[in-house]
Amino acid sequence: MKNKGLVSILALVAVAIVVTIFALRSERARGAVSSTINAPTRRMAIPVVATQAKLGDLQRYLSAIGTVTSIATVTVQSRVAGQIMAVNFREGQIVKEGQLLVQIDPRPYQVQLEQARGQLAHDTAMLSNDTVNLERDRILYGQSVIARQTLDTQEAAVRQDRGTLLTDKANVDNAKLQLVYSRITAPIGGRIGLRLVDPGNIIQANSTQGIAVITQLQPITVVFSIPEDNLELVLAAMRAGTVPAEAYDRSFHSQLASGSLLTMDNQIDTTTGTVKLKADFSNQEQTLFPNQFVNVRMLAQTLHDQVLIPLAAVQRSSLGTFVYVVKPDQTVELQKIQEGHTEGETAAVQSGLAAGETVVTDGVDRLQQGSLVTVQPQASRPPLAVNAAQ
Repeated sequence: MKNKGLVSILALVAVAIVVTIFALRSERARGAVSSTINAPTRRMAIPVVATQAKLGDLQRYLSAIGTVTSIATVTVQSRVAGQIMAVNFREGQIVKEGQLLVQIDPRPYQVQLEQARGQLAHDTAMLSNDTVNLERDRILYGQSVIARQTLDTQEAAVRQDRGTLLTDKANVDNAKLQLVYSRITAPIGGRIGLRLVDPGNIIQANSTQGIAVITQLQPITVVFSIPEDNLELVLAAMRAGTVPAEAYDRSFHSQLASGSLLTMDNQIDTTTGTVKLKADFSNQEQTLFPNQFVNVRMLAQTLHDQVLIPLAAVQRSSLGTFVYVVKPDQTVELQKIQEGHTEGETAAVQSGLAAGETVVTDGVDRLQQGSLVTVQPQASRPPLAVNAAQ
């Protein structure tokens, strides 16, 4: 019995020793695995893109959709009736002011001119004859040969002849004018539209149909509206001098023309809370076309000595607005800032950041306070987009 008890005790001791050895080995194995997993985490640096905050000027722009409007649009009409003998323009042609467009048959008006000249010559002779008779009657009246009434009648005839002569001269001038009107010229310079009449047709004076439409293209204007809240900003810019304006296509990718703000309307539209503005463009390249919709970007204000950073560096959370600043030891620090105005992909910082500090612009989603980072070369960025009015 004693031997059996001793054997049982020895068996229990052996089992305990085996269990202890196995537990120790398992613990060391878990520790080794844990060290293997955690060691790279502690040493791994997160790749980010960063840039330095710079001190510079921020230009604030107001943007709106505008309509290209011609300064002058004229429907060419005839002032006289007649047959169209020739059309001296091509549809869509750029014409100059005073250029001959249409020739109406001038022969009827030449005949009228000759008739008026003939009547003028006849009445001139009548005035000359009555003037001679008047001088003769004055002599006879002085000799008491004729009565006073005869002299008065002759004097009235001379005055009547002079009045008739004035009418004749006016008729000659009118006939000349009608002859001039038979040559229809361009009242303004610009692009002429589609022809509305053909040679050989009889045209009436002041026909509502017209002959063609001329639209002035150089210079040209763009009318657009801005919110009334920006009115003071625009007025201040106008008082300071010329306000630059740019016209872009609908996608805001291509600049079509450069110009300046011309004027603004004298009242605010109460239904929309906006005020109309008009910008002037020289349109030398003729890239602006009447009734075309364009995007207008107008420089309203320039803020000087601003701390500027890419807008991508600005982060927002329940903590407020902040950026990640890269420290000399290659760790990042969460730094709260007060954001100012933004324009395109650039933001101004009013406080919380100094020029020269390096801020993270890409890779911020994996960062936290104290993260170790490695700064990667910054890829080239696309051109700045344009925001709406701030």
